[in-house]
Amino acid sequence: MKAVTWQGRRDVRVEDVPDPRIEEPTDAVIRVTSTGLCGSDLHLYEVLTPFMTPGDILGHEPMGIVEEVGAGVPDLMAGDRVVVPFQIACGRCFMCETGLPTQCETTQVTGEGMGAALFGYTRLYGAVPGGQAEYLRVPQAQFGPIKVPEGPPDDRFVYLSDVLPTAWQAVEYAAVPPGGTLAVLGLGPIGDMSCRIALALGAERVFGVDLVPERLARAGRDGVQTYDLRAFDDEKALVHAIRDETGGRGPDAVIDAVGTEAHGSAAAKLAQTATGLLPRRLGAPLAERFAVDRLGALYMAIDLVRRGGTISLSGVYGGMADPMPMLTLFDKQIQLRMGQANVRRWTDRIMPYLTDEDPLGVEDFATHRLPLAEAPHAYEMFQRKQDGAIKILMQP
Repeated sequence: MKAVTWQGRRDVRVEDVPDPRIEEPTDAVIRVTSTGLCGSDLHLYEVLTPFMTPGDILGHEPMGIVEEVGAGVPDLMAGDRVVVPFQIACGRCFMCETGLPTQCETTQVTGEGMGAALFGYTRLYGAVPGGQAEYLRVPQAQFGPIKVPEGPPDDRFVYLSDVLPTAWQAVEYAAVPPGGTLAVLGLGPIGDMSCRIALALGAERVFGVDLVPERLARAGRDGVQTYDLRAFDDEKALVHAIRDETGGRGPDAVIDAVGTEAHGSAAAKLAQTATGLLPRRLGAPLAERFAVDRLGALYMAIDLVRRGGTISLSGVYGGMADPMPMLTLFDKQIQLRMGQANVRRWTDRIMPYLTDEDPLGVEDFATHRLPLAEAPHAYEMFQRKQDGAIKILMQP
């Protein structure tokens, strides 16, 4: 089959690889019909290269048609149409039953000290072959795959794999009070969808911050009050501008949907680049400490949120070098919630919004649709933010 493989820093290729097969009774194999390109994939494209191995199959946002199931998968059959969550979880352990499948005790990558295994995402999360491919082996298929109806286009459901539950959890964790205010830092796919969900769930005002014109324009059309970071002399001026809109206090909650893609830290960017260029045995220990420590967006969130407010982190952070402003966090009594999205915890809540009325705008959420063969171009375009690329779907 054809699959998108990682070959080195900024080097992905579509290659022939062996077809997946049933290996465990709880496996399924699906024929992929659509697969998304995620901002987290860009971390592998450049920042997290020390944790990758040439030939790794990328991608964690697939949906498709079930081709084959193992004997331990009672609720799926060949021909079922399914979306596959990005994390791999059993649904039966203590953590899964607590609503935290991202911490699944069956698939935890204990050798790396990490949580549940993820599709297509480095040895830190199990190095499981990903979904940017013609076919995908799905472990723990007795729990993970989400059956969806025939008929509507893939775009209606494919975001259940990551974008929708990640944005939904970001809003839930933000705990915006009824009629309250929310600021979203970063208007990429997760930030954009977080704005839509927050407004649908009753937030009175949503402020969106970015520096990409296409992202700002798109969010503005959906009723978000947008702020272009480039229009301010510094971040303090931006913070004051939003505070002025909220009685001088700041918004009730802030979602940081930026994470490692934050701008403004030249030193951290240099460290990211340097660790990515080192041999893997030398670069990996440094990358764990330095490669993703660009905390500009998080510092802004701490400054911006009102006293007693909540910060919800959906952007991925992973380093340990930068200090946290603990005095400010404590003094402002800020609540801080974070983590990978617990996909199956939220899917039943999301499904009623995936109707013909399409209140969240999922069917026109993708800005680009490309064949899988053009994956190298898709990665480059997305990483460089070219041609208005905000969300890319690929079809094998």
